[in-house]
Amino acid sequence: MRYTRRRLLAGIGLAGLGAAMSPLVKKADAASLMNPLAVGAGTCPFRLAVINDEITQDFEKVCQIVSGDFGLLWVELRSMWNKNVTELDAKQVEDARKILEEHKLRVTDIASPLFKTDWPGAPRSSQSETRDQFHADFDAGAQDKLLERCISLAKSFNTERIRCFDYWRLDDQKPYRAAINAKLQQAAERCAKDNLALLLENEMSCNTATGDEAAAVLKAIPNKNFMLNWDPGNAAAIGSTPYPTGYELLPKDRIGHCHCKDVVNKADHKYDWAPVGGGIVDWVGQLQALQRDGFRCGLSLETHWRGAGTPEASTRASMDGLKKTLTKAGISC
Repeated sequence: MRYTRRRLLAGIGLAGLGAAMSPLVKKADAASLMNPLAVGAGTCPFRLAVINDEITQDFEKVCQIVSGDFGLLWVELRSMWNKNVTELDAKQVEDARKILEEHKLRVTDIASPLFKTDWPGAPRSSQSETRDQFHADFDAGAQDKLLERCISLAKSFNTERIRCFDYWRLDDQKPYRAAINAKLQQAAERCAKDNLALLLENEMSCNTATGDEAAAVLKAIPNKNFMLNWDPGNAAAIGSTPYPTGYELLPKDRIGHCHCKDVVNKADHKYDWAPVGGGIVDWVGQLQALQRDGFRCGLSLETHWRGAGTPEASTRASMDGLKKTLTKAGISC
């Protein structure tokens, strides 16, 4: 699926409608973006959530499970009804908003595919993927308009955060790193105009995969609203030790979101996913460190593991593992 001119124009045209459909994101200073209140979270220090499409594409069923069965107040939006969130039309956005309101759920962030594409002018990455990315496949030329769409969606869903990547992983990123950083900084500056945070996820298939790589990018891009979507599972999948080694390198006040999944090593030196608490990531230590260091942002289960047979059953099992791990860490959620 290509991001056609018609889709681009239709998406941008929804910006005004999205603003009309919901209150604008309240203005926030850098401190509140870095350390927001976990509104309505009770004793849980985090915005405990699930990425919605890890359960099912049926968004109403997702919200029933997240709110009713899991007892959560937050959800992360990536795709629904077999569409990437960035390709929802105006009616679907409004329908999703009504479902969220009905189930008293708030949105941690827009889990967009922004910059998950090839870096223009570089040799094609060996990590470049042509398969559909959660119902999204946007080429490099569409990224600026895609960012505008994400900003519109953040306003419509009343969230102050947008997730992004930094292009498919190059065999040698050094000749292009400064230009990639400049593009990310430009996007962060655009988000700042609407008081939004841009969250770079460390992703093993992209140019920032590990804690040390993430620390280097954050140092190069000092904008306070440019933050990290820390994913220890992704870092472990590429062979690094996310906690404590990778985490210790990170500026703690620049971590704006965290994904939870686990990893097991395979005999062929590759990896497979596992339910949280069932793999090699030291999640007890990582969760304790996040709480100790004042992290109060979204903590989203990104199941990926499918060992229970179906996405829903696997997410239920992994959420059970996450909640048990939180208890082991001495954290009440």
